[in-house]
Amino acid sequence: YDRLAEGPISAYTSFDNVAVGKTQGEALLKALGDKATKDSKIVMINGSVTDPNAAMFKEGAHSALDGKVTIAKEYDTKEWKPENANSEMEAAISAVGKKNIAGVYSANDGMAGGIITALKAAGITVPVTGQDAELAAVQRIVTGEQYMSVYKPYAPEADAAAEMAVALAQGKSLDSIAKDKVDSGSAKAIPAVLVPVTSLTKDNINDTVIKDGVYTADEI
Repeated sequence: YDRLAEGPISAYTSFDNVAVGKTQGEALLKALGDKATKDSKIVMINGSVTDPNAAMFKEGAHSALDGKVTIAKEYDTKEWKPENANSEMEAAISAVGKKNIAGVYSANDGMAGGIITALKAAGITVPVTGQDAELAAVQRIVTGEQYMSVYKPYAPEADAAAEMAVALAQGKSLDSIAKDKVDSGSAKAIPAVLVPVTSLTKDNINDTVIKDGVYTADEI
């Protein structure tokens, strides 16, 4: 469930994690608009190297950004910690220059919080990505501090896990449930359900997290 384990796996459900990174990268380019040129300097703050999902987010983001903008600084953030992302952003500002940063790719919302704190302290306002649609991030999107997050609806993921578990326990085929296949370091063509994701911006909060009952408007 959510992360692909090594070893003999009967089935797997998660999101298309390469697509998550690509969605983030494409959203950042959209936010930059006319400023998205090969000379535009972007800071990339990726997740932890110990997390297999982080590598897929990174791959997807690079597929969208490479050749369109310049990755001026790139970091792999230990343990996904916001305070580590904050330190990395501070280092990037020093190295690249506060007037030269066009946008920031952040692999998730927690790190985006730390990144935005560093940007604010330096007086920089640029688009920042995220992932997970955390409440604090949705609030930052409303106030304009964060440009987007990736909304990953957990109900379909949980439903798929339950359906596959029951089918396996009953000795049934997963063909009608698991339409995708994934590979791990130790197994090939594992039956999988990969749930689609949505780029969450100020424009579609009502149609996503509020409509699905993740948060109420009052909470946000």
